[in-house]
Amino acid sequence: MLNPTNTSLLNLLKRLWPHITDKRRKQFSVLFLLMIVCSLAEMISIGAILPFLAVLTAPERLFEVDFVRAVAQYANITDPQNLLLPLTILFSAAAVISGGLRLLLLWAQTRISHSVGADLSISIYRRSLYQPYMVQISRNSSELIAGISGKASNVVHCAIVPVLVLASSFLMLVAIISTLIALQPTVALAAFVGFGAIYGCVIFFVKKKLKREGDRLNESSAQVIKALQEGLGGIRDVLLDGTQNVYCDIYKKADMSFRASQANISIISNSPRFAIEALGIVLIAFLAYALASRAEGVAGAVPLLGALALGAQRLLPILQQSYSSWSGMKGGQALLEDAIELLEQPLPAHADEITPKPLPFDKQIVLNTVSFRYPTQNKNVLEGISFAIPKGARVGIIGSTGSGKSTILDVLMGLLIPTEGELRIDNQAITASNYRSWQAHIAHVPQVIFLADTSVAANIAFGVPLDQIDIERVRLSARQAQLATSIESWPDGYNTMVGERGVRLSGGQRQRIGIARALYKKADVIIFDEATSALDNETEASVMSALEALSTDLTIISVAHRITTLQNCSQIIEIDNGRVQRITKYADIVKTTESHSKT
Repeated sequence: MLNPTNTSLLNLLKRLWPHITDKRRKQFSVLFLLMIVCSLAEMISIGAILPFLAVLTAPERLFEVDFVRAVAQYANITDPQNLLLPLTILFSAAAVISGGLRLLLLWAQTRISHSVGADLSISIYRRSLYQPYMVQISRNSSELIAGISGKASNVVHCAIVPVLVLASSFLMLVAIISTLIALQPTVALAAFVGFGAIYGCVIFFVKKKLKREGDRLNESSAQVIKALQEGLGGIRDVLLDGTQNVYCDIYKKADMSFRASQANISIISNSPRFAIEALGIVLIAFLAYALASRAEGVAGAVPLLGALALGAQRLLPILQQSYSSWSGMKGGQALLEDAIELLEQPLPAHADEITPKPLPFDKQIVLNTVSFRYPTQNKNVLEGISFAIPKGARVGIIGSTGSGKSTILDVLMGLLIPTEGELRIDNQAITASNYRSWQAHIAHVPQVIFLADTSVAANIAFGVPLDQIDIERVRLSARQAQLATSIESWPDGYNTMVGERGVRLSGGQRQRIGIARALYKKADVIIFDEATSALDNETEASVMSALEALSTDLTIISVAHRITTLQNCSQIIEIDNGRVQRITKYADIVKTTESHSKT
């Protein structure tokens, strides 16, 4: 779990900014200009209410304004009543234009914000995929999935949208307050200071509560994904054991906590609104009473009251919107920090290389006194491993469970860098700078084959875009993996859908697809990690025989529990407790096995 710290919102936003693309930054600049235009339109629409209402109450006063009198003379208007319709149209047009600009601003803010969210989500996914194998196996996949699928989206709702709303709200507030101050400075300043003080007090009292709820929201969001993965991922055992209620309870606990935090943040964000609206009405009522007591009476107070009422009607939602944006950012601070930490994952130098140039490999693979220890362990998993594998050799690796076989394979594939010693290819050491060039030679067939919910052909050519799949190469690979006969007997042939994780296929078919996948890659080093364990003896013999008939330059490294799987190996390496016990031949292994069975 990524651990949230007490990093301030401002620092988080500074860390987020470098991950915004230049294209989006330009769009933000245009958006800021649109905010300014909207603010000016707001000033005009509020400022226009005063002369409009003045005309409605005392139209003859219009002719006292030199500019209006000059325009009226030019238009041959002598009766002030004739100005009412044009002024009504102009005031209505100003209101419509202002509303239209606010709608345009909302559309632009929303589209840009979600476009930024898509950029960030893609960036998080890309950076996560490029992390070293050691990082991948050390973190919880459910938390990572929650980070990519949920927390990247929360950046939009907890950072991008609130910041844009605060920026536009600030400009709108400046415009509205400036207009109201021009009309009635004392009342305008008192209202703004009063309402601002109320929101300030609310912020002071709720910020710690919002932080706590945000932390709980962050934790429970990952727990929800984890509960779903565990229940649905092990659905066969769940159905057999009848443990649906157990997993429902786990999910319920996580989801209820998640929803409760969401609800609390929403309540805190929206509750001040009602008190502020009530206070606004009280303020207008007392102001009306005060203005009506003046010599001009109610008729003189109507234009000013109208302008102040319209200003308050604009001002209060913007204040509430600003507060809601702040509380949303505060409540989502932990989510935002997690997302930023995922965005700050380093990319390797080869990330922008389409295809790495393969490392020269003509002679041998050498492990030279290799030791390895996982960061979370105190004891070495491998200790002083040394052996050489000539190019074109067929090598078997045997050993009991936990002896270190899989770790040796990971080191050979360049997935793990030795703690001590080195992996050398033709006398060139494999390091963090060239391991991708070595991996260009390798195909891996694990014991558990991952199959995507797509066609057989797409699974054999795994990772190749659909329009670039070489179907003849797919067929050849399937034949070599002893799978073509089965596939071609199905109604849809190579277009047959395998189902999620290959659920519609047998275990043997899934493993043969994995073997075909390795052969499709045309690698010159194939590593089998218990890859034929689901095959019957006859099929296994056919597959291994087909592999043996391939190019003599093909290097095959196999880990197997069944000794017969390794009968074609030129050498067998026996591992025990992370050390090489012996390097021998198949016949010697058989003799040892037989002697043990007799005793």
